[in-house]
Amino acid sequence: MATALNTIALDLGTTSIKAAVCNNLSQIQQVFSAPVPTINSDKGHYVSNAIEYLATVEQLLKQCQIICQPNPLLGLCYQRSSFVIWDSCSGIPVTKLISWQDNRGQSSCDELINFSPLIKQLSGLPLAAYYFAPKLRTLLQRQPELLAGIINKSLCVGTLDSFIIWHWTAGRHYLTDASMAARTLLMDIHKEQWSQQLTHIFSIPLAVLPTIKASTNFNLTLDNGAVLQVSLADQSSALLANVALENHIDTADVKTEILVNLGTGGFVVKLESKESKEDLDGYLRTLVYQEYQKHSITAIEGTINSITAVLQSTPYRSCRVEDLAYFPDLFCIAEPNGIGAPFFRSELGVMFSKSIDQLSQKQRVCCLLEAIVFRVALILEDFTDLPENTRIYLSGGLANLSCLQQGIANCSAAPVFRLLQKHASLQGTALLINNLAPETYRQAEEIAMVKHQPLFEKYQQWKIWFKDVVELN
Repeated sequence: MATALNTIALDLGTTSIKAAVCNNLSQIQQVFSAPVPTINSDKGHYVSNAIEYLATVEQLLKQCQIICQPNPLLGLCYQRSSFVIWDSCSGIPVTKLISWQDNRGQSSCDELINFSPLIKQLSGLPLAAYYFAPKLRTLLQRQPELLAGIINKSLCVGTLDSFIIWHWTAGRHYLTDASMAARTLLMDIHKEQWSQQLTHIFSIPLAVLPTIKASTNFNLTLDNGAVLQVSLADQSSALLANVALENHIDTADVKTEILVNLGTGGFVVKLESKESKEDLDGYLRTLVYQEYQKHSITAIEGTINSITAVLQSTPYRSCRVEDLAYFPDLFCIAEPNGIGAPFFRSELGVMFSKSIDQLSQKQRVCCLLEAIVFRVALILEDFTDLPENTRIYLSGGLANLSCLQQGIANCSAAPVFRLLQKHASLQGTALLINNLAPETYRQAEEIAMVKHQPLFEKYQQWKIWFKDVVELN
């Protein structure tokens, strides 16, 4: 039995940073966590202190190293699209850590709207302020001295992974991995390298960007004594802990697995097969991670925006599936920041098909929960070819809500399971460190569905209403 504590995984999130000490079979033995430094928001700008963030990460790493063997194997996963600019000699940031939530890039998106089809074709992603490139373009336009510093190499710019690795190697390594690079709008995900066309569109010199590496087998000894083996995006790591990679192989007797992650937002993700790249208009195409020998895993992704925000300050936890579809002809959209992939309709927020003035607060929130269920179900319809050969897995904080579990199960043609394991991002990272099969420690239970025919029938009518809303507006 493995007892050696030789593995550390770090999850560098938006609200908290987590660290796990694992044995050499990647079994999590102990978890430490700390809140991130305060993120200050002002008129759509979301920023925090990069050095304080780094210090918090280092504190957690030291806690792990105390109980680990010397020179532990290390894996890191990160929030995507947050970035910073720092002095290439001192390492001191010259900007704040600019969060993925920051919308300063919207002006660049508006100016570059004619390039949207090409950007989507090359990067697999829509032109949106969420990503690194529009935010950086806007920042460099407003502060041209930063662009001059980046060009003459007195400054470095990068996502959180580049900043952390640069500091832990005293500036010797200026790197990013393929999964983080793929979320910048600057990488051609087909060639798996920085795109000359995309960098030209965003006026960001290709030569100033960090070197793209595979996500695994770094074998990089850091100045803190740990040996970095894995570096990738947090959503990628969570996916690898929850979904079998056999999805990626064209084999008739292998079940297709789809992950529905219901947290701050909703993400519905399906790994793509090796041979057939599915052509689904509007959906995101994501490079999940790249192995050391250059074999890459890709996925298609549908998104549902800000579902936690729309439910805040409502009695949503008291709702049962039986409470849904009480009003068969009242339909709703539940995305306050606009409808996500595959529609990308930022101008369409929360809306109802008719007046809700006479509804109680609970009745209103039941309509919102219906809308979340229906949007998930609509994406699942596109992702599910053979229902009898498909399994759907629910993860995330809202996935513990029985109402949503039962609602999705009622509207899905394939069986639905709830994932039981915690710390999916940490677990996925740890498994990659020791080259173990993803989903090794996955635990799931099938949802015992309480059949609610009115909800299924309402879903069929909602689809007609929703299509009309999207097409007419």
